[in-house]
Formats: sequence, C-alpha cells, structure tokens
Amino acid sequence: MNRELDVGAQLRDLIPQVVGTLVRRYGRFEACEDAAQDALLDAIVQWRKDGVPDNPLGWLTTVAYRRLTDRARSDIARRRREATVAAMVRAEEVTEFSPADLHPSDQDDSLILLFLCCHPSISPSSQLALTLRACGGLTTSQVARAFLVPEATMAQRISRAKQRIRAAGATFELPPEEDRPGRLGVVLHVLYLIFNEGYTTTSGADLHQVELTREAIRLTRALRRALPDTPEVTGLLALMLLTDARRPARTDGDGNLIPLAEQDRTRWDGVALKEGVALTTEALAREPMGPYQLQAAIAAVHADAPSAEETDWRQIVILYRLLEQVSPNPMVTLNHAVAAAMAHGPRAGLELLRPLEEDDRVADHHRLHAVRGHLLEMAGERRAACESYREAARRTASLPERRFLESRADRLSGNEG
Repeated sequence: MNRELDVGAQLRDLIPQVVGTLVRRYGRFEACEDAAQDALLDAIVQWRKDGVPDNPLGWLTTVAYRRLTDRARSDIARRRREATVAAMVRAEEVTEFSPADLHPSDQDDSLILLFLCCHPSISPSSQLALTLRACGGLTTSQVARAFLVPEATMAQRISRAKQRIRAAGATFELPPEEDRPGRLGVVLHVLYLIFNEGYTTTSGADLHQVELTREAIRLTRALRRALPDTPEVTGLLALMLLTDARRPARTDGDGNLIPLAEQDRTRWDGVALKEGVALTTEALAREPMGPYQLQAAIAAVHADAPSAEETDWRQIVILYRLLEQVSPNPMVTLNHAVAAAMAHGPRAGLELLRPLEEDDRVADHHRLHAVRGHLLEMAGERRAACESYREAARRTASLPERRFLESRADRLSGNEG
C-alpha cells in the first residue's frame, strides 16, 4: 500500500477505465456505471483508511464487478428469472468468475465516455451531472453539492439521464464519423460550462468551486490526448489554463471579489500562464478558427499585459469582433462592450449594450446591469451607475458578487453625498 498518493486524484483517473472495462464485457452502461460508483464509494472509505492498493485499477474493477454481480443475483432472486440480467451478465459467469479473468482494457475509454455522457437525448444539466460522475469520478453527493441540489434529486437526474441514453439505443463506441464534429461541440460546451461554474459559481457563499475547475481541466487534458490534432480542444484547454491562472488573485483574504483591473498580477500562476500561452499559439496556427481558440487568444493578451493599463485593448476588440462573427451570443457582446469602452471610451461600450436590453436571453441577467454600471461609472454618471450596480446585486445569487456590486454602489453613493 502507498499511503502518500492522492486518493481523490487516483480515483478520478481510474473510474472511466473501470466503467469502460465493464461495459465492454457486459454492456448496459447504466448498470456498469452504478457498479463503478459503488466501487468508488468503497475505495474512498477503504483507501483512506488502509492506503491505496498496489494495483488500484484491478482493485476497483474487481469490486465493481462484484457489485455488478450482486445486483444481478438480487434481480434473479426478486424476479425469479435469469432473463432479467441476460444482457448484462450470463448466469454461469456469476459463479465462474475470478478476479484474474477480468483484464482492464488497454485503450483509453475517456473519449467514448465523454461522448456518451453528452448524448443529445439528455438535457444540458444532465450532461453536466453525468459527465462529472461517470468521467470525473465525483460521487453523486459531490455533484449535488456543486449544483446546490439535494443528493436524492441529483441521483434521480442521473438515473433518468442513463435511462434516456439506453432508450435512445446508444452503444459504447464513438459516434459515426459524420456525427462527431457536432457531438464534439457538445462535449466541449459541457466541459466549458463545468469550468465556468467552478470559476464563478452562480450561487452560494463561495466565488470558486476549485474541484470543478480542476476537473474540467483534467477532462479537457484527457480529451486533448485523445484528439491532439483538434485545434478547438487545444484552444479550450488553453483558455481554461489562462483563466484559472488568475484565480489566486481574484479574491482577498475575506473572500471578496477583486476585479481584473485591480488584481495583483504577481499572484497569477506563472506556470499555468506559460502553458496556456504556448497552447494558444499552437491552436491559433490551425484552421478553421473556432470560438475557444479566439477566447484563448483574448485571455493570452491579458496574460501578456504587465498591468490593466498596458493591456492591448484594441487587439482585444478585434478579437471580440471575430468571436461575434464565429459564435454570436449576448455574453460575448457584453465582454466586447467592456473592451470597446477601454479602447474607445465608455460611450462606445454603452452603445454596444443597447441591443441587449431587448434580448430576452440576457435582459434580466445581473451581468448586463453590472457591465452597464461599470461603463456608466467610467462615463462619470455616478447616480445611474449606482442604480445599475444595485439592480445587478439584487439579481445575482452569488454572495461574493452581490457584496462586490453593493460595495461599488455604496462607494458611489458616498461620493455623491
């Protein structure tokens, strides 16, 4: 036993291999994934007590197999017929199996699992949850905490997602060649959403959920190993690294949010920045240009600037214009407005915000009011800026963001007095 290994990191790397090994032998993704989750819970308890075994993958696979066969026997006893589990485990295998018979697959099943968990038959929220559990090795309890829902609710969501995947006839293999570009886009979007939820949590007392950002980066690294020549995968990994590098400087000792312009850049993670810039350069050398490559390019411009004042805002504006052509959405326009204000003055930014006031996707979002408040403050319109900040604070469910916005409004109110 090696007691020094990080149990959580070990499990996250191994669970996709366990799931893949079982599914390849027995089929029934939903049952095999449940068995792997049972083995995961057993390992969390036993490994932390006794240390990580010499062959952790073999240990997990064997325990998962036993849980699988236990469920099979239970079904047989309850329903009194072998047909219940015929598609999953042949009856004679239940008694004839020995751990030495089960050899984990030599191939990396992470890519197949990512495609399966992001199957188009399930909702985006279910894709996020299932990806974190089946591919990320997080327990149902951990996933539930990440999205601030009861564990029972999350368990039901994951169970329904797996049932829908089965009903859709999905198999444990890569989608057909002609379907892969579209399906890959969904996978990248899910990983992007997981990262964003970890980097700026949408609700709750904490600004960050480091577990989610780390997991998104780890899964994106695995995806890049499987698809090394796909520039958008490289671009997404670069974007995550460049963004996460700023995390140490985003809050003060009390957990209060510090905006980009006021951050101590010496606290940024230099190793992550260096890797992110190198990956961005690699991604930008390939075509066609996609949204993650362009967002990585924008993040790299920020990374290269010694201070907010020395940032090449005109270059960032150009990149946002390109991004709006490639992937138009209101959040891109919001960021474009901030860059335009920095490059050409606050009125230029405020003009870009006007169409968003009629856009149902963002008209009621706190970020629109927050950005408007920032630009109005830049323009010297303190009273209007204060009102926008307070409106944004009322609309956000994130306590750190609310405190920050209220502090901005209070400061402007004090200046007016």
